Order: sequence, then structure tokens, then C-alpha cells
Amino acid sequence: MQKLDINTWARKDHFHFFKQFEEPFFGVVVTLDCTATYEKCKKDGHSFFLYYLYQSLAAANEIEPFRYRIVGEDVVIHNTIDASATINRPDGTFGFSYMPFHPDYAVFEAAAKQEITRVQQNTGLELAASNDHIIHYSSIPWLNFTSLSHARAFSFNDCIPKISFGKMTENNGIKTMPVSIHVHHALMDGYHVGQLVERLQEKLG
Repeated sequence: MQKLDINTWARKDHFHFFKQFEEPFFGVVVTLDCTATYEKCKKDGHSFFLYYLYQSLAAANEIEPFRYRIVGEDVVIHNTIDASATINRPDGTFGFSYMPFHPDYAVFEAAAKQEITRVQQNTGLELAASNDHIIHYSSIPWLNFTSLSHARAFSFNDCIPKISFGKMTENNGIKTMPVSIHVHHALMDGYHVGQLVERLQEKLG
């Protein structure tokens, strides 16, 4: 982890401007083609959920602003960011998980499966990831949404990106999925979100 030199940052003015907002987050919903990824997972026996989660996390780690976090009046750059994903339980509730990123998908998947089992066998929210070097992930596989908002507590500072995946649908053999991306405008702009979307689509095939 290192500190970003705000004074030499090209977005210095943008940072100070948006940092003072009561609601500094902005979000978009995009539709991604996941045909190749779904077929690969089906062929290789991988979890579709964990595979697209991993590819999203890998893409985010490659786009530097997604590793920025606000600490007091400073901006720090994390070397790696991990995932905190909501995990559904059979009783209709969910818990929060913590899934460390690893460049090797097999290693990531094995650890993530253990974490899913742990969360599903417990009750409550499981606030396991209290650090900031994470992305908040959620999956809403029942809804093919076109917009999405998040519950927000304005009494404490929050600059962590939030990425949500919706229901996969198929049309003429093409499988697509809505993806919602919410980010802190003091740390990045639509350009950087566009970079993430482009990189993720490349990884999904």
C-alpha cells in the first residue's frame, strides 16, 4: 500500500470537489455478454458465480483507481483488493463473505468455496470484512434489472466500490447479464468505469 500524491494528481480538483458531497457515489448498469464464460464453466465444472466474480475482481485490480481508498484526508493505493460478496442461504437470508484475490483461479475458487460453506452454515450478517481493500459484491440472480440503488449510511465515510450482478438471460443463443457498478466520484470518473467494463467483457469472452 502506498499514499497517492494528491498535489500532483491530475484529478486533484475533482477529488476535493466530489469528496465534500453528501452522496459522492455514481452508478451505471451495463449488459455484458457471458455466453463464452457460461459455456466454459459448464464444460469445466466451475461455479458460474465464482468465475464471473473472479474475473470482475481481476479486472478491477488491473484498473488502478479501483484500488484507491480515502483514508482521512489522504488517498491510498492498495496493492491488491479482495472481494466481500453477499452469500445467499437456503432460508432466504444472506451473509457477508471475505474472498481474497489470487491470480490463480483454482486457488481463488477453492478458498471461496470454503468461505461460502462457512457463511451458509452460520447465521447473521457475518461482518467478516471490515477493512477497505475490498469491493462489495452482490448477486441478484432473480432479476434482470436495468437500474439499481444501494442502502447507504451517510453517518460514516464509505468509498468502497459496489458491483452487483443480475439474472442471466438468453436471446438467440446469446447469454447476457446486467452488471451494476457504483463508485466514489472523488476517486474516479466514468472513464475509469468504462475501462473496467471493457476489461471485464474481454475476460468474459
